[in-house]
Amino acid sequence: MSDIDRQILSEIREAPDVARRQAQGFAQSAADLLRRLERRAPDVVVTCARGSSAHAATFAKHLIEHRLGIPCAAAAPNIASIYHRPLRLKHQLFLAISQSGRSDDLVESASLARTAGAVTVALVNETDSPLASACELVLPIGAGPERSVIATKTFVATLVALLRLTAEWCADNALKSALERLPERLASASGLPSGDRLWRAAGDALGPAESVVTIGRGPTLAIAREAALKLKEACSLHAEAFSGAEFMHGPVSLVSDAYPLLVFAPGDAAGEGLRTLAADLCRKGAAVFITAHGAIAPGILPMLAPDHPETDAVCQIQAFYAFMVELAQRRGTNPARPRHLRKITRTR
Repeated sequence: MSDIDRQILSEIREAPDVARRQAQGFAQSAADLLRRLERRAPDVVVTCARGSSAHAATFAKHLIEHRLGIPCAAAAPNIASIYHRPLRLKHQLFLAISQSGRSDDLVESASLARTAGAVTVALVNETDSPLASACELVLPIGAGPERSVIATKTFVATLVALLRLTAEWCADNALKSALERLPERLASASGLPSGDRLWRAAGDALGPAESVVTIGRGPTLAIAREAALKLKEACSLHAEAFSGAEFMHGPVSLVSDAYPLLVFAPGDAAGEGLRTLAADLCRKGAAVFITAHGAIAPGILPMLAPDHPETDAVCQIQAFYAFMVELAQRRGTNPARPRHLRKITRTR
């Protein structure tokens, strides 16, 4: 293993400590926001993000709609930065998610939302960034410096922050308890792919592949989207993410034995549908790999015993990150320094 591989693995393995430390710095900021929302609850939550942070916004959509019953939609940042069109957001919650907080289109979107009367919140790792300054309230991700170009521990920390906010917002004691157990579970998840023959079989299939599909639903749709991005970034492997339902509306025609599929099965009511889908795709001749606990069979990607569906989803991406490094080694790519990418991407 190269020093570069060790570097990115080291950062992946920092995620449990980040999750553990985050609780201290996050609580007061979240309390300030929730006091504001108690005075007038939003009818809609609008998220604004790019890249991995956009996948975190997908996770936020699931949490907010499922746990709170509030519609949650993604804003198109170019409406602000290119077309300069304000949105009707008075009294609504505008949640901008970013690691660096330096993308111009996000900053301009937050500024216009604030002018429109929205409650603007920046969920950021860099709390002294332009995005943080553009928003009324700041929620610190608290991941610390990340040296690798691709985001791993910052993505995990963002999901954990969204879980903390949701748990407090809807007073969900079961989720709060699961968050207390999460750091230890993240540490265990990091070691799942190492030397495991079933994960190794997935690497055998993806190593020579030209394209891959990732599938999730509910809390794991964000995980599937993040995994697809990381396969492109770290492994130079084309990957496309779908919800289980979306996949059946046309993309299922892509299925063949040369087109592997990674299925991230959630531990809630959406899980059974994805397991049924995976079995159907196997009958169609696909090379399917699905996350599961307790089963030892071809096509299974072993996961931790179930604990809580939302925190379990975070453990799935943590395990995938460790697998990603091994897959990059097989494919001869540099996961810490992907070609053509920079750590801070500024778009407008």
